[in-house]
Amino acid sequence: MDLKQLQYFISVVDHMNYSKAAEKLHISQPSLSNAIKKLEHEIGSPLLERNTRNLKLTEAGQLLYERAIVVLKNMEILKLELDEVVVHGTSEITIGVMESIKHWLPKVISNYKTLYPKMKFHLVDILGSERVKNSLRSYKTHLIITNQLMDEEDLEVKCLYEERLVAVLPMNHPLAVKDKLTMADICKEPFIISKEGFQTREDILNAFEKAGMDINIQFEIERLETAISLVRENLGVAILPEKYLQGPTAYAIVHKEIDSPYLRRNVYLVFMKNRHLPSAIRQLLGDIEDYFDK
Repeated sequence: MDLKQLQYFISVVDHMNYSKAAEKLHISQPSLSNAIKKLEHEIGSPLLERNTRNLKLTEAGQLLYERAIVVLKNMEILKLELDEVVVHGTSEITIGVMESIKHWLPKVISNYKTLYPKMKFHLVDILGSERVKNSLRSYKTHLIITNQLMDEEDLEVKCLYEERLVAVLPMNHPLAVKDKLTMADICKEPFIISKEGFQTREDILNAFEKAGMDINIQFEIERLETAISLVRENLGVAILPEKYLQGPTAYAIVHKEIDSPYLRRNVYLVFMKNRHLPSAIRQLLGDIEDYFDK
């Protein structure tokens, strides 16, 4: 049997109709029927039970269908990996990122560029655990840096660092004079928070719940820079990752530690366990881990 036969067989099973499968494959129905009969002859067993109304898989057909899907998927992955090695070589890397890593990732890339000066980088926003998993499994990204913790057999997940989630206030806010805040200090404040689906939102809501307090949400945002802008205009307070609040970002605002054991998060490096990654990309993985080990 060959890959084309397997493709034909899968299409027939998916449609359970020869004419629809033939139309999808852009071949004639007699040609498709003959191809399946030839496949059955090679295997030595019927794959489909036929009657006047419908088709049904035999036990051998069910086994072949399940294995054929895996074979074709692996061939698709192999083509992608070979294309990456042969065509692109070590010329392109696609990284899924989140906004809060903007201060440290450029430093890693700057050092990396001394070894691979011609490497082209694609940095794309990947937020939410499902998007992270789908992006890696569809080979759209080589690696992703995220605060989403995932326990999946096919994903390698490495914790890079832990950071505090801190309160962000306008400089003239009455709470700005305190060294450390409590949950009670900020629970009545107009609050700026990420929209549903963001892990940081869940972490913040969990901290308020553990403290037995409600949160006064007035703004829901997607980007941290929007939260900063709203805080600067005295429209509310926010809780943001501490590492994000560096450099020019901290202008005209103050950030304060909050007395809560739940306002912390981990940041992870995630990539596919069994995907072939060129040595240049493996070098970058090592450089990212080394940056925080040091």
